[in-house]
Amino acid sequence: QVQLVESGGGSVQAGGSLNLSCTASGSTSSTYCMGWFRQAPGKEREGVASIVGGGTISYADSVKGRFTISQDSAKNTLYLRMNSLKPEDTATYYCAAESTFPKCIRMKGYTNWGHGTQVTVSS
Repeated sequence: QVQLVESGGGSVQAGGSLNLSCTASGSTSSTYCMGWFRQAPGKEREGVASIVGGGTISYADSVKGRFTISQDSAKNTLYLRMNSLKPEDTATYYCAAESTFPKCIRMKGYTNWGHGTQVTVSS
């Protein structure tokens, strides 16, 4: 199994930036697919960004152009750079990993999850 721990959340004003990190330990071979997801109060969890096979990157339309996902394999760490934050970005952000493609095409296919880090953006 792989253990995932998110960090870097906090409170910022609209237009500000935050950098999230997700460190993986244990069976890091289970991180072929890695992604960031978020869940706002009263809403379903949604995908934010993902990186598959260390190369293929996808973003949700709502964050495209503002967020950047990256991965440092040597450090077993996934990052999410969030710029131009908006109040609607307020949510708990989760890191997830999956060893098998194409299971990770869908959010439900991810089997390893962190416990989340809170991001709050004020207007």
